[in-house]
Formats: sequence, structure tokens, C-alpha cells
Amino acid sequence: MPKQVDHRGRREAIARALWRVVEQRGVTQLTMRVVAQEAGISLGQLQHYFASRAAMLSFAMDFASEQTSLRVSQGLDKLGDRPHPRDVLRLTLAEMLPLHADARATSRMSAAYVLEALHDEAVHEQARRGLARGRALVEQLIRQAVADGLIDSDRDPATETNLLLALTGFTPLIELDVIGPQDALTAIDLHLDRLFSGNDRSA
Repeated sequence: MPKQVDHRGRREAIARALWRVVEQRGVTQLTMRVVAQEAGISLGQLQHYFASRAAMLSFAMDFASEQTSLRVSQGLDKLGDRPHPRDVLRLTLAEMLPLHADARATSRMSAAYVLEALHDEAVHEQARRGLARGRALVEQLIRQAVADGLIDSDRDPATETNLLLALTGFTPLIELDVIGPQDALTAIDLHLDRLFSGNDRSA
């Protein structure tokens, strides 16, 4: 029988090679030839899976998002059956920052993707939709927390969502050693404590 090829596995291996190129060499070195070399395959083999740099980058970004979601899901499992919304938000924000090796790789991948999106309409639209979906999930969580009385009812969920997501702007400060990871986590904790202030976390 002919050997079956795990095409999804091959694409994921290429995506991880792309992450390594971005993390170790920078986005300026992100070419299909360099990624093929990093993945240990020929350029022709890579082009069998991805017809263009944009297609390769889009898949790598989708895969990065999946890995971030997986880490968040695993973290939520450790929080128990009914985690407090504050803890869910803290976990989500922390996984979006370059605080450990996997998160750092996906964070740098995201930065490369945004740069690509600024100059490619198709990538721009895909990136916009992905960010909008993520933002909507955070706003939904905040709206529910307001409805449950865990956040003061005079707080505007849309504005609070924007303020929370702005905390992911710590990424370049961490990457360039302006602040340390713990500084970012301290600021996140303080913001969340203020957001949920006056409400019983055991509710």
C-alpha cells in the first residue's frame, strides 16, 4: 500500500519552521526559501503545500492562534468547573504576552502577520476578522460579568474590552527589556482588581 502522508502534520511542521525563522532571524528573513531550509525540505515541496508566502503566513498565524487557544483551554481546566471571570481574563491576557517560549513564538508570529496585513488586502481582511472574533469573546465575557453583578453596572463593556486588550501592548516593552514579565502581570492584576472592585469574587 502507498504510504499515507499526514498533510496537516506537514503544514504544521512548516508553520513551526516559519515561527523559528521569525523568532531567530526576524521578519525580514521570512522568505519561502528560508522557511523551506529551516523545515528541512525543498522549496518545491513547500510550494506543494503553500502556493505563496501570504498563504503560508496565514496558515502559520491560524496555527499560532489555535495553539494560544489550546494553552488558554488547558489553563482554564486547571481553574476548575466555574472559574471566576477575572481569572479567565487574567489567563487570556497572560497567554497573549511573550511570557514563555511558546507564547513568545506565537507573539512574534502575530507581529509579523500584522506587518504583512498592512500591505496585503487578503491578509488584512483575515487578520481583521480574527482580531474582531477575539475581541468579541472578551466583550461577551465582560458583559456577562456585568450582568452577574461582578462588574459595576455603570461600566461600559465595549470600553472596558478595549482597555483590557490595550494591556497586550506590553509586548514590545517586554521584548525590548524595557519592563520585565512580572511588571506586566502586576499591571494586569491591578487593572483587573480595579475592574472587579467592590464585588465578591466568591459570588
